[in-house]
Order: sequence, then C-alpha cells, then structure tokens
Amino acid sequence: MFGGQVAAPINSPHLRRSGSRAVVSDLGAELGNGVENSYVHPLEINGSKNASIPLVTAAIVPSPTLLWRFKVLLFLLWGFICGKTGWQSVMRMSADLRDLFLYEAFLYYNPLLLVTTMAWLWGINLWVFSRSNINYAKIFDLDQNHLTHREIWKCATWMTIIVPTSMTAYLYLYSNGEVSLAASQPVLLYFAVVMLLIFPFDIFYFSSRYYLLRALWRIVLPLQAITFSDFFLADILTSMAKVFSDIERSVCRMVHRQVATIAWFEADSVCGSHSVAIPLVLVLPYLFRFFQCLRQYRDIGERSALLNALKYSTAVPVIFLSALKYHVLPESWTNFYRPLWLLSSVLNSLYSFYWDVARDWDFSSFARMFKFNKSHLYSHLLHGRTWVYFWVIGSNLILRCTWTYKLSAHLRNNYLTVFTIAALEIFRRFQWIFFRVENEWNKINFRPNMQLSMNDPSDDEVKLLSSSAGYNV
Repeated sequence: MFGGQVAAPINSPHLRRSGSRAVVSDLGAELGNGVENSYVHPLEINGSKNASIPLVTAAIVPSPTLLWRFKVLLFLLWGFICGKTGWQSVMRMSADLRDLFLYEAFLYYNPLLLVTTMAWLWGINLWVFSRSNINYAKIFDLDQNHLTHREIWKCATWMTIIVPTSMTAYLYLYSNGEVSLAASQPVLLYFAVVMLLIFPFDIFYFSSRYYLLRALWRIVLPLQAITFSDFFLADILTSMAKVFSDIERSVCRMVHRQVATIAWFEADSVCGSHSVAIPLVLVLPYLFRFFQCLRQYRDIGERSALLNALKYSTAVPVIFLSALKYHVLPESWTNFYRPLWLLSSVLNSLYSFYWDVARDWDFSSFARMFKFNKSHLYSHLLHGRTWVYFWVIGSNLILRCTWTYKLSAHLRNNYLTVFTIAALEIFRRFQWIFFRVENEWNKINFRPNMQLSMNDPSDDEVKLLSSSAGYNV
C-alpha cells in the first residue's frame, strides 16, 4: 500500500531481487514513521523463497504545513466573499441612507470586534509569558486545565469568522429588502454569545468559562478579599468601557425593536445618543475598581490603596461633565462646564500615567538603573533591552491622553474615530499587561534577590574587610 513501511534485518540495509534494482534503501530516511497495522509478506531474497520480512502499513496523514496553508486559503477566500458581498450591499443603498445604516451596523458589531481584538492580543501576551518563563498560571492562580495561547487563538479565530459573517448577512439582507431577517442577525449573535458564556455543561472550556464568570462576579460584588486576578481583570474592563457602552446601546435597541429602523436616530429617544444610560455604563468599570481599592484598604490598611481609589475616581467627572453638554445651555457648557471637563481630563490622564509607571510597573527602580548602569539590576528585565521600556513609557503617555476621547459622550459623533481610539486603548492595555505581570513576577521571585544584590558591598568595602580580617588574624 502507499505509505507502507518495510522492516528489514539490521545487517541487510539493501534488499534486492536477483538481477533487479534495490527494493529498500535507507528505510528510516525515505519512509514515514506512522504505523497502523502489520502483516508478513514473503519476498524472494537472494533466490530464497523461504525468507520473509514484516510489512507495516501507515496512514496517509497530510502535512501540517499543507493543512495550515489550506486553512489560510479558505480564510482568505472567506474574507474576499464577505468583503465583496458587504461592499455590494452598501453600494446598493442610497447615499443618504448609507451613512446612517453603517453607523447602526457599526454600533452592533464593533464591540464584538474589539473583544475579538483583545482575545488575539491576550493570546500574544500568554505566548510571550511562556517564552519568557513567566509562570502566569501561578500569578493568576489558574488550574492545570487553563487555556494556553494556542487555545485562546483558536477561540479568537472563530470569533473573527463569526462576527464579520453575521455583519455581512445583516448588510446583505437589509439591502435586499429583508428587514426582519436583517434585524435578527445581531440579536442571534448576541444571544449566542451569552448562551456560550453561561452554558452549564462541561463543553467548550467549561472550567475557563466558570473562572471568568466567577471573577466577574467578584468584581461586581467585592465582598471577599481581592486577589491579583480580580483587580487585573477589573483594570482590563476599564479599558473596555466604550465596549460596554455600545453593548448597552445595542441591547436597548434590540429590546425596543429598533434594530434596522430609524426610530433611534432621534438623539433624545430612549436609545438615542443623549441617553443618560451612556455615562452610567461608562463609569461602571471605574466604580468597580474604586470599590475594590476600598476593600483592599480595609483588608490590608495600605495607604496606596486609597491613592489608587482616588485615581479611578478622577474618571467620574470626565464622563459626567462630558454628558452634561446635551443637558445644559450652550453658553453654560462653553463658559463653565467645558473648562472643568478639560481640567478633569488632564488630571485623570496624568494621574493614571504616573500610576502606570511608578506603581503598576514599578519603574522607579529603573530610573536608578539608567542612572548608575549597574549590570546586576538587569536580571529582572524580562522584555528585552531598555529601549523597550522607554517606548512603552512614551506611548503610554500619548495613549493615556487620547484615551479621554472615548470617555467623552460629546466627542462620539465620528464612529470611525471613536473605534480607532478604542482600539488604541486596547493596544495600550496590551502593552500594560506585559509590564504589570512582569512586576508581579519580580515580586514573587526576583525581588528578594534583587534587593540583596543592591545591598552588596562595593569593591572598596570588600578590600577593607579583607585587610581587617588579615589584621585580626
């Protein structure tokens, strides 16, 4: 059979029929290693018909590289079909309706696209941790069945396929007059996501889903001691405040049967852009983190927990002062509330930047390292050369300032700009994760050794101690 193996005696590397070419040559190099079953087939060896050698059949398994290329080809084909169908569907609409409809479609699907982006980046985080020998399972208190970066990427791949497919179906059905079927697409997608998260049976990474839901419950109700994974996830949720706000807008329109209609175009409607629910949802992640800090202060009594709580409280005036634009007179907004909003935005950005660098990443020790250039302090640099740390500090400052844009309701008219700012904030949080986990890993493993090395005596002190020891002898 094709793909079979022939087992030959060790002292007979070449088997030939009389007067024929070689039958077997260098078996281990030319034939596969997979084995299914074996049988004995007589061969005439050197004119002897009594000798026999065992033949082994092997399954024909496609090459992993070939299989991967086939998957990539299917993925590109799927992307081309979705892109072409969506473009033709949009071009079929009138120019006046096109922008409004795209804004609505974007509202339903951009939160899930951002979640998908976060899943891809989180997989990269775990991949780098594994290559850097950072035991993230120990840091986050994960069990042995936790998801690896490959499994995270597998989930992200399915999300990348399902979300744009649903969006393409929504555009296609609406442009062809099937309004009711088009309206069902985002509803079915959101329903499927919720059911997948809460599905009570032991399938599709049940232990990881349970871990996530339990962590979210502890974030909403911090009635127990706060663990590292609790406030780590809560910090990530603050970067996804815009995602939660858009999900609330989407669910509101689904509940009030406004999907694929123009009823929500009125800004003052129940699901309009001036709704008071927008700032309330935006502020929720910061309130969760604020109460976590208060709980941490109650349990540990550290003053830094109160300072951290103050940092999250500075986001509250940014959100609500921005929302006041739609509920006060234009003169009051321009002369009084807008300057207060600008001041609170600057304060929140700078305070958050300082906390990232000095507390979350603990880069205060790096300043001494850059100044004195002590090589023994490089032992806890886990992410490359020092320029990486300069890059992350500079980019974090810039993105912290642009981050205020997405918290401001009166700046959310251009949905493409808001999506870009929200995606950049997720990228900033992606960078933040590397160095926050690095700092925690240093605290667990390297910090005692680093402190000992910093307290090592200098060369002059060693010579003085040596001379003193010789004198005493």
